[in-house]
Amino acid sequence: MGRRHGRARRAAEAPAVALLALALSGCSVERPGSVLAPAGPAARMELDLLGLSLVVVGAISAAVLLVLLYIVVRFRARPGDASEGADNPGVTWLEVAWTAVPAGLLVLLAVPSLTDTFYLAKPVAGGMRVTVVGHQYWWEYRYDDLGLVTANELHVPAARPLDLRVTSADVMHEFWVPRLGGKVDAAPGRRNFLYLQSDGPGVFAGECTQLCGASHAHMLTTVYADTPSAFEAWRAELTKPFSPPPPGSAAARGMQIFAAKCASCHAIRGTAFKGATGPDLTALMLRKTIGAGTLELNRENLVRWVTDASVFKPGVLMPSGKGKLALTDAQIRDVVAFLETLR
Repeated sequence: MGRRHGRARRAAEAPAVALLALALSGCSVERPGSVLAPAGPAARMELDLLGLSLVVVGAISAAVLLVLLYIVVRFRARPGDASEGADNPGVTWLEVAWTAVPAGLLVLLAVPSLTDTFYLAKPVAGGMRVTVVGHQYWWEYRYDDLGLVTANELHVPAARPLDLRVTSADVMHEFWVPRLGGKVDAAPGRRNFLYLQSDGPGVFAGECTQLCGASHAHMLTTVYADTPSAFEAWRAELTKPFSPPPPGSAAARGMQIFAAKCASCHAIRGTAFKGATGPDLTALMLRKTIGAGTLELNRENLVRWVTDASVFKPGVLMPSGKGKLALTDAQIRDVVAFLETLR
């Protein structure tokens, strides 16, 4: 899927894109979030538009500067000349030209901008459909065709088109994965469409780009474009039957505490835990981070997160384990032992 732009257009835009890369040299193209390193057809389409804009704006700037330089030199005041200069009665063809040329350049920019914008914003035929829901401050992913739900880390088959339906559960957010292209509002009560696709397997950083509260900067996401076998293995982990921990173990005690204190907010597939306020925790230990990229996922950080998540993420809705939930250190360790079984 995706349209290919002509080689001539790419060649004409290459110097402008190189100039942009030099001007933004502090934003390395090797960084996962750089728009200057597109990894999919949608991202390349947007970079082509940026290159075209730079060519047009650069040409206009050069023409204006040359005309200005000519006027300054040709019509400068000479020593001893105190006259105010001759009246200019106006030149019709010149007046037409300086109206028609800018209008033509605007059309040159407007036509591909509008066509590409509408192309990228329409539903994708045959794409994998995923509903993206922004929350303060995390992302929910609902795989509409597979019946799966996860959070913050989006696994997709590499090179397959994605038909994303983006909305919000609370305030305005904005979903953006720079190297795959597209930036779209996540607005409450509204569903926006976004087409993304990777060229092949890879890991791509994303984020919320709409200021949405105290922990806006901690609302990150990661897109994993998996090989077919890796995606199928991930899907299988999310759909396998839930296995309760052995009776009398720390994890079993933690599950009981989870049922009393956490299940009203969190869901786990295959259990009676159906909460929807917080992220779905099915196969939690397959993820790399906690709290939408806030902390690396490991035992120590899980303990710190359950003890008081607001220390790391101001404004988070998750209540403090030591505070509001009144858990002891031993109980927190038991809860973490249960969470570590979710893999």
